[in-house]
Amino acid sequence: MHLDMQRALFDVLLLWILTAPHEFAHAWVATRLGDDTPRLEGRVTLHPLAHVDWLGTAILPFLTSLLGAGFLGWGKPVRTDPRKLKGGLNGLAVVALAGPFSNVVLAVILAAAAVASVHAAPALTGFAVEGVRLSLYLAIFNLLPVPPLDGSKLLLAARVPQVVYMELARFGFFFLVIAISASDLGRWMSEWSYQGSQAIFSALR
Repeated sequence: MHLDMQRALFDVLLLWILTAPHEFAHAWVATRLGDDTPRLEGRVTLHPLAHVDWLGTAILPFLTSLLGAGFLGWGKPVRTDPRKLKGGLNGLAVVALAGPFSNVVLAVILAAAAVASVHAAPALTGFAVEGVRLSLYLAIFNLLPVPPLDGSKLLLAARVPQVVYMELARFGFFFLVIAISASDLGRWMSEWSYQGSQAIFSALR
């Protein structure tokens, strides 16, 4: 088995950079919808350390990338109170979608930076290109309807019974690890993110 330490560290660094805007988007939208919980917990910020979950943003992404077992990672979830959100559970769905949407926006920004720097700063171009792919991967990954990912909040918005959601939450972490490491799910998401990045670059050219 080939262990690519440099690649694993590179992926974790990119994840830290991409996680802050993702979690900030959740916090900002929740605040705009009337929930002050993210503001009170210091989450309406782009500072990476405010959004780090050491297991999900460092240990697991490093190990899965190092072992070539797909890529598994997430930031510290932004807590929201549906009772305070305009629209209740529907507002919760909007907050949940804000994170993946921010990743798509960031992918476009990084792609534009890559195109602009291709001759002046090739190293920056390479970093930005990888950022586009990983940002799209995170958008797709976070839409999986498994707690603690953003897609799971859509289940609540769809009025899935709370008891069912809680059972999913109990085993969500293990399901994600198995699904990424022992199935083709990780490969499929990588292919989709690669195809998405190609589409963005084609549009920019």
